[in-house]
Amino acid sequence: MASRAGPRAAGTDGSDFQHRERVAHHYQMSVALKSEIRKLNIVHLLIWVLMAAQVTVSQLSLVSHKVVASPYQWEYPYLLSIIPTVFSFLALPRNNISYLVISMISAGLFCVAPLLYGGMEMFPVAQQLYRHGKAYRFIFGFSAVSVMYLVIVIAVQVHAWQIYYSKKLLDQWFTTTQDKKKK
Repeated sequence: MASRAGPRAAGTDGSDFQHRERVAHHYQMSVALKSEIRKLNIVHLLIWVLMAAQVTVSQLSLVSHKVVASPYQWEYPYLLSIIPTVFSFLALPRNNISYLVISMISAGLFCVAPLLYGGMEMFPVAQQLYRHGKAYRFIFGFSAVSVMYLVIVIAVQVHAWQIYYSKKLLDQWFTTTQDKKKK
């Protein structure tokens, strides 16, 4: 063994590291994918909290509708998008395949579907804004449709990456399960 202060162990030139055990590739990938999914879940939680705050402030009339616009119809079902994130957080620590599958399916239903509907619902308002320069809803002085389209663009990317990484993680877990069954 080498020490910081002393000489190298006798009988070795430092090239004997090849025989050491290494972590299997699918375990390395699993750890990396879990980390990416956790980061995306945190970003989604941030988006969800902002959306929930806007809906709550508007519904409880805490501030004027001139400051924070009333929510669009698609924002209410999007609040259910917390469900896939909860299942995702529950699936990661113990490699729970069923929770991860539920998270992926519900992400399409509760996350992506309301965002697509929201893009279609707000399209006429966005068209009017960009053709005539008239906006009727505002969020802190900015056009509500512009702000919400920005939220949609970011959220669609976050959810697409969540589903993609979850699928890759699921494949890694199935590889591990299949390897164990073969032995």
